[in-house]
Amino acid sequence: MAARFLKTFKALSRPRFARTGTSGFSKITRLNTEHPNMSQTVVNEATGTVYLAGQVPNDYSLDAKGQTKEVLGKIDTLLEEVGTDKSKLLQAQVWLKTMDDFGAVNEVWQSWVDKDNKPVRAAVEANMAHPDILVEVMVVASK
Repeated sequence: MAARFLKTFKALSRPRFARTGTSGFSKITRLNTEHPNMSQTVVNEATGTVYLAGQVPNDYSLDAKGQTKEVLGKIDTLLEEVGTDKSKLLQAQVWLKTMDDFGAVNEVWQSWVDKDNKPVRAAVEANMAHPDILVEVMVVASK
């Protein structure tokens, strides 16, 4: 009796909707996968949800405004590659090396973000992967 219960419990405990890739319940597309640790873009085709990795500037010598402009430009490019744009942003996470740059980053953000379709957003101070990175932004969007 106990063995039968355990077998049933194990069967019911398995995740039912955990399949990914080209088979299963949803198709997952991964783009820009050259980096050894991550994809730059992941799209859940079933839900039409687009996930971008955190984007950092290429030019670390820029000030916070310059780095933010560069990062948001990279986001525009990645979203365009999968057929969407910033008007369909759902969520944004912003990491700043120092909150002293919050105003400068917000100034650039406000001129960039779609005024009628602003995402939910969080901004926090964080240690960055490189000491000269001042801002990193990660977004989730709809197709």
